[in-house]
Order: sequence, then C-alpha cells, then structure tokens
Amino acid sequence: MNRDLAATLPDEPPLVLMLCPASGDGDRPHRIHVALSDGRWQGSAVHPQGPGMHDEPDDTSVVLQLVADAAQETVTELRWTVWPVCPYHHIGMHPRPAGTTSGWYRDRLGGGPVVWWCRGHRGDDCHDLAPVGELAAALPGKQRRELRRRARRRTKADSGPSTNVSDGGDGSVITASMAESATEAPGTADATAPGEG
Repeated sequence: MNRDLAATLPDEPPLVLMLCPASGDGDRPHRIHVALSDGRWQGSAVHPQGPGMHDEPDDTSVVLQLVADAAQETVTELRWTVWPVCPYHHIGMHPRPAGTTSGWYRDRLGGGPVVWWCRGHRGDDCHDLAPVGELAAALPGKQRRELRRRARRRTKADSGPSTNVSDGGDGSVITASMAESATEAPGTADATAPGEG
C-alpha cells in the first residue's frame, strides 16, 4: 500500500497499522485499522467480524483487499482527496479481484490477485490498472519520470554530507564529514592511527 501511496501522493508519509484493543465488556474484539502516520484512521477495520464473516480470513488476496479498502478509506476521508485516481479516466479506483466486471458486488471477496480497478466512464469500459502495490509501473510516462526525479532528490537529501577520507602522511587515516572540513582548520579532524582506537 505504501508503494502505491508514494507513487501517487509522494508527499504523504507512509501508512501504519493500528491495533485497537478490545472493549472491556467484550462486545468489540481487537481490531486493526490502517492509519495515517499520526495514528488517525477512518472507517472499517481490516479484520471485520460480523455475521457471515469468518473469524480469520485465510486467503491472502482477501486480506490484501481488506487492507487496500481500509487504506483507501483512511486516505480519502482524512485527506479529503480521491485516492487513487485512474490516470486515464480521472476518477477514483477501488481494490478488486483481477478481471472484475461492472456487475461486481462488494460482498464478494477473493477470487484472484487484487488490483486497482477503474469503473471507466460508462461502466462498460472498466479495467484493471495495476496490482495493488505496483501502481507506479502503470502510471503514464510523465508521472513515472516525475516520481523518479522526486526519489533522486529525496535520496540526495537523505544521504547527508559526503565524507572525505585522506592519508594522514604517517599511515593514519583521517576522516571528516564535509561539514567538519568546512569548519575546522586543516589537521584538526579526528585521526586514528592503525592499531589505535
């Protein structure tokens, strides 16, 4: 989910899973919600328990679909934005089993790999865009290039200052970050001779 979020809303921090404890009277069991990085969540639990639902989903595609639904609801409701959006029809997409038709009903879970599905403009031009978690690969070229540029800028910013390594002349190795090199006089950086330390 976080790969899809980063691909489409690159400034949004990663989502987290929140465990909400059971109620003291036993009416509500433990629940897991998909939340924003600040811990706020919206909507249904990832693991709904109710009439007709198994206690534990045993199909990974069902679990993925529940997580994707919960993530979509949290982002959409708390960020007040449609997410994710089909880049071709410019409308919201939903997690569905691959090959879903326009007559699909929400209560049918499972049935294959989970994809981001778009209803299309008329309902008869619905399509699978990409598997959940792989949305970046399905974006049009311009959006993919911008995503790569942002990733390079972020990597460059996260890598911090580079480090100088030089020979101290007596066999010792001197290392100093670029920030230290700019503020210290030559020869004042920490040095460690071989065998010391």
